[in-house]
Amino acid sequence: MSQKILVAGSGKSGIAASRMILKTGDEVVLYDSNDALNKDELSEQFKGEGSFSVLLGELKKEDLAGVDLCVISPGISLDAPFVAVLNEENIPIWSEIQLAYHHARGKLLAITGTNGKTTTTALTGEIMKAFYDHVFVVGNIGIPYTEEALKTTEDSVTVAEISSFQLETITDFRPHVSAILNITPDHLNRHKTMDCYIKVKESITKNQGAEDSCVLNYDDPVLRAFGSTVKSKVVFFSSREALKEGYCLDGDMIIRNHEGVREDIVSVHELKLLGRHNHENVMAAIAMAVEAKVPMEVIKKAVCEFKAVEHRIEYVAEKSGVKYYNDSKGTNPDAAIQAVKAMPGPTILIAGGYDKESEYDEWIESFDGKVRYMVLLGQTREKIAECAARHGFTNVMYAEDMQEAVSVCASYANNGDYVLLSPACASWGMFKCYEERGEIFKECVRNL
Repeated sequence: MSQKILVAGSGKSGIAASRMILKTGDEVVLYDSNDALNKDELSEQFKGEGSFSVLLGELKKEDLAGVDLCVISPGISLDAPFVAVLNEENIPIWSEIQLAYHHARGKLLAITGTNGKTTTTALTGEIMKAFYDHVFVVGNIGIPYTEEALKTTEDSVTVAEISSFQLETITDFRPHVSAILNITPDHLNRHKTMDCYIKVKESITKNQGAEDSCVLNYDDPVLRAFGSTVKSKVVFFSSREALKEGYCLDGDMIIRNHEGVREDIVSVHELKLLGRHNHENVMAAIAMAVEAKVPMEVIKKAVCEFKAVEHRIEYVAEKSGVKYYNDSKGTNPDAAIQAVKAMPGPTILIAGGYDKESEYDEWIESFDGKVRYMVLLGQTREKIAECAARHGFTNVMYAEDMQEAVSVCASYANNGDYVLLSPACASWGMFKCYEERGEIFKECVRNL
């Protein structure tokens, strides 16, 4: 018997979810609180695909007649007014990844954490593709899980980047291999407290059993403690500690210690990725691949060939002896700390953007003499400048747009310096998304 499903949100994930639901023979009501959208244009996208209708503006109880389920897009907060209406009517709310999981088949590897998700997901996907015939890389990395779920088979492997927003409304979502890379303050404007944010991240493991695996960062004290509570097999990695069991660094060598046997895997000098945080991402990807039964020789080859993902400490160009790096995906202070640490020499930093109620003290302190100047953009520029001044960093300039920011950096940079876009803030307000911000930065650099 077919269901009537309300899909909340008409963005990328909402469209993908609607299309998948129609393919399974269920009815879709696409809902968006923005009543300025064009209902006819939205409907036209699904012409001939099944029973589809559009609902805009305020959601009323009478609109929910016959609705069995709501699938909510990750960008929508559970504090949104229409969610209260759904709760009053006792309509279950699923995330887009929960819907996809409900229909998907095969092996699932799922990665979350505050930072490093995209790099680790992309790398894990490349390793899987080197060994398995049918691999899908989905989720927060850019391709909605619902866009690929119906293509999966019992023999396929899906690698998914999972955000805290997507985890808020899972029910039986269960990866065969999960990973939590780290947990540092982020999205507190939505999750309210750090404790709530941590619990949501950790929920990626809540349905796993003894036959499943969970990869955790031993250097994160929250995750180290959490490891003793997980029902699945736990595999630790560390860039700072020598682990008797797990993956760690011995000097410049990534090694695996397992059941008393040491295995040298790869030197960090063989990698094309910069920075200790990327060495951690590599260890996490290796650990997940081993749990997915990929031979180590296949893993090593894929790891050595892998290049940085776009917008994550991405090399752009060298102009007049100055190297430019795009880290637009550094949307919180901890990610931006890792990018600054990865720069090999004196750095001029472009930062600022939308305020997610982050604190910037630790980030400013991480400059440690390496950052010569900081050029600030967006809503947070005064807040960041004030924080920097409290820590004695006063080489701060403002820019009205990215072109001005890049021009200022070029004029102040010396031969051998590095210019880094790593905003420590979201892109909203000035840009549609971090990808657009990064593309505009790269275009400005190329035009110097």
